[in-house]
Amino acid sequence: MNWPPHRSEERAWTSRQRQGSRADRTLDRITVAIPPPISELDYDPTGTIARAHEAALIAIARLEAGFGEHLAPLADFLLRSESVASSKIEHIDAGWRAFGKAVAGGKASDEAKSQLAAVKALIAMVDAAGAGNIGLDDLLEAHRLLMAVDYYTSLDAGKLRIVQNWVGGSDYTPINAAHIPPPPELVAELIADLLTFVNRDDLPILAQAAIAHAQFESIHPFTDGNGRIGRALISAVLRRRGLTRRVTVPLASVMLADTSRYFMHLNRFRDGDVDAFVEYLAVGAIHACESAQDSAMALADLPRRWRDVARPRANSADETLLEALLETPIFNVDTAQRITGTTSASTYRALSRLTDTGILELLSESQRNRVWAATDVLAELDGLSAAIGRRTIGPA
Repeated sequence: MNWPPHRSEERAWTSRQRQGSRADRTLDRITVAIPPPISELDYDPTGTIARAHEAALIAIARLEAGFGEHLAPLADFLLRSESVASSKIEHIDAGWRAFGKAVAGGKASDEAKSQLAAVKALIAMVDAAGAGNIGLDDLLEAHRLLMAVDYYTSLDAGKLRIVQNWVGGSDYTPINAAHIPPPPELVAELIADLLTFVNRDDLPILAQAAIAHAQFESIHPFTDGNGRIGRALISAVLRRRGLTRRVTVPLASVMLADTSRYFMHLNRFRDGDVDAFVEYLAVGAIHACESAQDSAMALADLPRRWRDVARPRANSADETLLEALLETPIFNVDTAQRITGTTSASTYRALSRLTDTGILELLSESQRNRVWAATDVLAELDGLSAAIGRRTIGPA
């Protein structure tokens, strides 16, 4: 389908620092890529793209209806998986155990805090989309949540950029950059146009989400965090259009499996090849949903397996904890005691027994804030991303 490519425009560049190579220091012209307005453009997939798009919608609807409505813990599981994978694309990877400490309020690394912030940003985006149209305030709030964990990045949190940024290349100038987004004075207008497109109801749903994401990444409206907010926008579009009500399609794991392919399709979109990116996301959604269904079945079977291993007494603290593990797989002792509703001594004894059986793992031994996690749930989180990767890349 014909789609307008980005136009190139040469701009003057003045280096603000004397760092980098000689080429950095002498750079005086750059070529920016300016996305076309898309608010009034129509898109109708045809042929193989249309068939992939239809199959993806069916896969998402099957995941939602088959598991989203009947396995409540799946919603949090997929949301965390999506946020962590999206962070990994940006080379932020604390590991599930460090991430678990952050979730439970334990002492956490900066990377773990950043991954948890990505979860909060995604929740904010999806919740806003579920309540109605997606507005600029929703984007800014999600960005504020994402960047608030670091003092330096928080200075620009929740604000559209007022400087020129770039993707790849040098740390000091846009020389050899893979993509130089539009100049800052065009950002507000382009984002307003994008949000009009996002809030339409007359477009194929997954195609709308794909195009919105690619356009957002091309605009790159923030100084940092664009990838994570842009990927959250995909989930937000699916929620606003009612395709999802509880589940989050773990598409970031598709992108993580082969980032060079992901970035290649974004560049092709900028050249006007919208079909390729829509097909890429549609096929990725099918892989993600198939893997998520496998994980959902594995999760649903865990309580039976845990009971077989632990053999808890009826109405014991052990049994109460086991029944809550799918919904609260990461917790501290205060949460555990609220779940058991018994004394701290009884709760600690139950935690000790479940840890001894391997059902729980002690993530943090700090006397002030111990954190436990359900080992099988953490393993399934890793397993889901790996399974999506295998389906995405194909056999070796």
